[in-house]
Amino acid sequence: MHNHKTLFLIGNVILGIALSLFFIPPFWSELGGWAMVVWMILVSIGVYLITRDKGPSKTMPD
Repeated sequence: MHNHKTLFLIGNVILGIALSLFFIPPFWSELGGWAMVVWMILVSIGVYLITRDKGPSKTMPD
């Protein structure tokens, strides 16, 4: 299984790419409405990878 820290970093990189697409006008003018779909998919993947790390597992019983 992948290390949680690696998934967290990959998620942050994907979110950074999605944010940078916001500031590239040719991307938006070429794709139009599909640019928003690509952006939403990238953000969803990034947030999913970041939230997969739920912190340390419980060592104490309930």
